[in-house]
Amino acid sequence: MKIVDVCAFYTPSGGGVRTYVDRKLVAFADRGVDTVVVAPGEHDRVERRGPRATIRWLRSPRFPLDRSYRYFADRTALHRALDEEDADVVEVSSPWRSASMVADWRSERRARARLALIAHADPLSAYAYRWFGGVASTQTIDRAFDWYWRHLRRLDRRFDIVVSASDSLTDRLRDGGLRKVFTDPMGVEPGRFSPTLRDATVRRELLALCALPEDAQLLIGVGRHAPEKRWPMVVQAASIAGMSAPIGLVIVGGGSRQGASVEAIDGNPHVRLLEPVTDRAALARLMASADALIHGCEAETFCFAAAEAIASGLTLIAPDRGGAADLARAGGGVLYRWGDAQAAAAAILAVKRADAAPRPMTGVRTMDDHFDDLLAIYAGRAVAGRQSGLGDGSSTDRRYAGRLR
Repeated sequence: MKIVDVCAFYTPSGGGVRTYVDRKLVAFADRGVDTVVVAPGEHDRVERRGPRATIRWLRSPRFPLDRSYRYFADRTALHRALDEEDADVVEVSSPWRSASMVADWRSERRARARLALIAHADPLSAYAYRWFGGVASTQTIDRAFDWYWRHLRRLDRRFDIVVSASDSLTDRLRDGGLRKVFTDPMGVEPGRFSPTLRDATVRRELLALCALPEDAQLLIGVGRHAPEKRWPMVVQAASIAGMSAPIGLVIVGGGSRQGASVEAIDGNPHVRLLEPVTDRAALARLMASADALIHGCEAETFCFAAAEAIASGLTLIAPDRGGAADLARAGGGVLYRWGDAQAAAAAILAVKRADAAPRPMTGVRTMDDHFDDLLAIYAGRAVAGRQSGLGDGSSTDRRYAGRLR
């Protein structure tokens, strides 16, 4: 089998999508699958990752709203790349122009490839709900953005399958009229994150960085600085909770939009921003050495940081909507009203009062579990869901498996 992933969100500086794609290249190669990732880049070039794994960069302009990303602008170049690769399955991980371009390619060329839309992004949650959620209900916002739902329903008709990484997103997509959605939860990098990596010295040093003693609570946040991540709200919540108990917060993440977080910190010595940790082993040790992970984004389709926190034995503090919420519910975490700093502060204090110790290592779903299920679907085989610490195990909707034969 050969798979081409048209991945508009893949970038050298990316976070969860890059982690996912890099692991997929390894996992698919180990399973005898040839994989080509077609990504927008600065120049046309081919990057070999092994005998079965390739990244094919297409020269593309920068995305004006976030210049760390680029977007596919040359329809002809993309179609030519798809012609040359001649895959069995073409995945698309953006619901925007690239999805329509790929659907057009198949219909115009009468290509044999089956098409899968991978729901890595939830634009309504990331933007519309965040922008207008304070003045309108979700239902009202959905009606105002019905053009987007009509677009998704058109893609649903033109693609063979839509892959969702969380139950909450699947429910929303089906409620919006999509008929080919199945849930295949993602997971953590195999063998990487574990409570056994907890390091008392690392914890002590991080608390000292936050000007706090060892008996304080250490929170960690992981993710790039972008508006939808709501780091200023998380900082505010930690500051509010810190008036009642000794609480330190370290946020690990890069990006050009740190200014709002710095402004929210406002000199608070107990909150620190750290540079991104690109060494995955170092990140796993750092995460396991905290007491809880707090997340602010309600627009996650899965949330790798939340899953990695659970695998590290941490209590997860998450907003009550989105992929992080699903993981918190399944993993015994604490939820708060999304976007509400006071509610998040109350959740922090609830975890502090519970004095939650790091949890023992339990079975958690890995990305390889996800890829095994995904390949089974592409091969036209229904598979039984896996029971795990992440999600309810309903990883495959059998109603749609046969449609890919």
